[in-house]
Amino acid sequence: MVLLHVLFEHAAGYALFAVKEVEEIGMLLPQVEASVLSIGKFNSMVSLAAFFPFKSAQTALENINAISEGVVHADLKLFLETNLPQAGKKKSVLGVSDAKIGAALQEELGLSIQTGGVVAEIFRGVRLHFHSLVKGLTAQAASKAQLGLGHSYSRAKVKFNVNRADNMIIQSIALLDQLDKDINTFSMRVREWYGYHFPELIKVVPENSTYCRLAQLIGNRKELSEESLESLEEVVMDSAKAQAILDASRSSMGMDISPIDLINIERFSCRVVSLAAYRLELQEYLRSKMSQVAPNLATLIGEVVGARLISHAGSLTNLAKYPASTVQILGAEKALFRALKTRGNTPKYGLIFHSTFIGRAAAKNKGRISRYLANKCTIASRIDCFSDVPTSVFGNKLRDQVEERLSFYETGEVPRKNVDVMKEAVKEAVDVAAEIKRKLDKKEKKRKKREKKLKDVEANGETNGEAEENGDAEASVVKKKKKKKQEEVQAEETPAAEDGAEEAEAPAKKKKKRKSEAMETEVVEETPETPVLKKKKKKKESAD
Repeated sequence: MVLLHVLFEHAAGYALFAVKEVEEIGMLLPQVEASVLSIGKFNSMVSLAAFFPFKSAQTALENINAISEGVVHADLKLFLETNLPQAGKKKSVLGVSDAKIGAALQEELGLSIQTGGVVAEIFRGVRLHFHSLVKGLTAQAASKAQLGLGHSYSRAKVKFNVNRADNMIIQSIALLDQLDKDINTFSMRVREWYGYHFPELIKVVPENSTYCRLAQLIGNRKELSEESLESLEEVVMDSAKAQAILDASRSSMGMDISPIDLINIERFSCRVVSLAAYRLELQEYLRSKMSQVAPNLATLIGEVVGARLISHAGSLTNLAKYPASTVQILGAEKALFRALKTRGNTPKYGLIFHSTFIGRAAAKNKGRISRYLANKCTIASRIDCFSDVPTSVFGNKLRDQVEERLSFYETGEVPRKNVDVMKEAVKEAVDVAAEIKRKLDKKEKKRKKREKKLKDVEANGETNGEAEENGDAEASVVKKKKKKKQEEVQAEETPAAEDGAEEAEAPAKKKKKRKSEAMETEVVEETPETPVLKKKKKKKESAD
């Protein structure tokens, strides 16, 4: 007799259900499918054997990550070892929904695993009635647990997404291509619309963005004069063209147009000009992004072609995993399968055809140089994907190698060996990486120092009020002391003026001594003048 247990993983925890009469259920599968919807009938077939609730959201996230990767978590192992019946007369089988986790459990615990068939129908019923089968769990609580775990799982996946830097490149190159199409379409509309009024302008200025700027500038052609030549020269950057536009406006066969129509044409031209300006900004953004994410690939084949390769592959990691033969025909899948179907010649190149190297090669060498370039692109993408500090050293060396191969096809000059070039590149890359790390460390130190200064300023700002009050008090005390010193000096000078002759006989040492004593004896209260005079008289008498 078979004893079937079903393991159900929920956001609230692990649940183990015991299934009764497995053989009969397996034989009556259509009746089981019908009875799954009824909780009463389902309860008669399935009963809860054990439930292990997750202690926290972090534990739930760890367990769900382990299950998604097909790894047996320690909590799951302990739960199954504790609650599954030991091998006896009845053969125990564990039903799981995912074959990947089933294989891991079979290898880890040596269990007999079953997936599909009756197990899938039981899982459908358990999923439907889970909150009723587990005591103390409501439908609202179960849905909240699922929502919280879903959000945290998605956040973790986005956070650890290694392609997140590539996503910006993929979106910007897609937007760049879309802008090119839109600008061309809108420019043709401006040409057609403004051509009713000034048809000769198309022949003089064939370039789209310049034409839109001129349509915005000129407006009514009858208002053009010699004074407008300077502004026309600024747009077309050619005095002869500006004069030709002026001459054509005077002898134009275009129809007259109302002011309201001119206003609409000017507005639309302004929009097209702003779109063209934004396209240039976007191209600059793409260039800077490629120099950060894939500098070697951008140096080798160009920013736009490199971004298209990354976009077509899906990410830089996927591009790095591709072999050189796949990179060579990336973007020419239709031609490849058509050639395989009709047994014709397969394509020699895909997106890398837009590189300058293939255009410079002779017709007979285009296939050879495309194969060589695809090989170098694969090396560059792998270096960019898996290097810690991105540098463009390898990209420059690989580009030099492609140039040497082109000259070899044309002149027969033997290029350098790949081993020698790569040795040079590794030496340079080590030096450049060390320099970049040093600069980054220096920036980090400056940032920390700046933060420390800001903290000190904030801390000092709180005590500024107290410091100012203390400073005012100290200043007043110093002023009082200076005033007292001046008064004492004046008091000493008055008797000295009366007895000048006798004072002259006294030695210089006594004067110095008296001054030092006067400086040392600073008294807070003012000393009366009479006792000072008496002391001086006594000293004179003793001296006589």
